[in-house]
Amino acid sequence: DRAPSAPEEPDAEPVPPLDLPELGASDGIVAELAGALSSHPRLAAWLATDELVRRFTAAIVNIAEGAAPKTHLDVLAPEEPFTVSQRGGAPRPTAKSYARYDTLTEVFTGLDVDGTVTLYRQLEPLLDEAFLELGYPGEDFHNVLIAALDHLLATPPIEGDVALTPTVAAYRFADPELESLSAAQKQLLRMGPDNVRRVQTKMRSLRRELVSGEGS
Repeated sequence: DRAPSAPEEPDAEPVPPLDLPELGASDGIVAELAGALSSHPRLAAWLATDELVRRFTAAIVNIAEGAAPKTHLDVLAPEEPFTVSQRGGAPRPTAKSYARYDTLTEVFTGLDVDGTVTLYRQLEPLLDEAFLELGYPGEDFHNVLIAALDHLLATPPIEGDVALTPTVAAYRFADPELESLSAAQKQLLRMGPDNVRRVQTKMRSLRRELVSGEGS
């Protein structure tokens, strides 16, 4: 319910739709608009890649289904190797391993919530088209986005050292409950307790804004 005295104010008007190009020619406008949300060079590196809408859409679908979206966000992967140290009779991630994700956390948590959600709503027609291309007729990408956020928000926080079990090519969580989590959730945990807290806090803010006004 708006105050009677403010119906003409520009801020009260809905965000006008963008004159969007075709999906295959959308990288330029997406990079320009998303780049305005943050000047961080790590975001700029991702925005310099191609097929931005298709990559983002596929990454969200992966997360909603519990898969890690590595192939679609490879440019955001840390360059430094994962390292462990032996503590308490088990290999455990080093602080350096967690710190590899500090920059990515800064980029994500530094995004303006209102601006990010506004841009998402403006680009929704392109996202819907990319989602349809993936073979989900009759489904709503917006619902998948919320499901992806909920999936990551359901990741249990970890405190202190986390014991690992070495395998032939990598490490597994020694705790069966953590190891039973989805690949997407375990990828989030690899960012380290502090980064996970910060990322989940930002996700809650984005989710709240994304669903505001729904069902009214």
